[in-house]
Amino acid sequence: MKICLAQARPISGDVQANIINHKKLIALAAPFNPDLIVFPELSVTGYEPKLANDLAMRLEDDRLDDFQRLSDQMKMTIACGLPLQVVEGILISLIIFRPQVPRSFYSKKYLHLDEEPYFIRGSQGVDSMDMDKNIALAICYEISIEEHADDAAGRGATIYLASADKTTRGIKEAIERLATIGKKYSMTVLLANCAGTCDGGVCGGKSSIWNKQGVLIGQLEQREQGILMIDTKNDSIIKKWL
Repeated sequence: MKICLAQARPISGDVQANIINHKKLIALAAPFNPDLIVFPELSVTGYEPKLANDLAMRLEDDRLDDFQRLSDQMKMTIACGLPLQVVEGILISLIIFRPQVPRSFYSKKYLHLDEEPYFIRGSQGVDSMDMDKNIALAICYEISIEEHADDAAGRGATIYLASADKTTRGIKEAIERLATIGKKYSMTVLLANCAGTCDGGVCGGKSSIWNKQGVLIGQLEQREQGILMIDTKNDSIIKKWL
């Protein structure tokens, strides 16, 4: 299986510009025929919790239709991040577009204290990548919760795939934690992180991939936009930059 991480540099609050940028990164990945491409946390809007009420989108929002068309055309699953409006409140979610299949979503179950005034905890949606139950999904703060990785391993996941928006302050700890998860549970571990700025801070970039021994086998730089892809059959890595 070919899994691609897209390290995007979102423009805070500019949904249209961010969707255009997503499409550029998808086009960058397309020649390598990934089965799945994953974007960072809240990639469509930028990570701006205080703006979540204004930026929240519904699952059926027609601004997202291009992702479904691209998924259908390229036979590629696309997962991008946005604040999802549901009846109960706003979720931090990955929206999952699969070829010829209705869109679904994974929502963050463990929130950081700073997020709780703006978002609700996820209690609906999928627990794994629909296309492959061996892929467990995580969003940012969840990687620091021991129970989250334990649950993923207990469900038989062999790949732990995290979408995040870690700052330059938080990325070092995240990298150490994800390496530990890979080694402890013998899982291939992937991190799609943002570049640029978010919530008044500087994003840490360094989207990364670890093998099942917890050894780092691929990583992007802090500031660049680009893709990092693994073929899980042989752990081969591809990097490309916008």
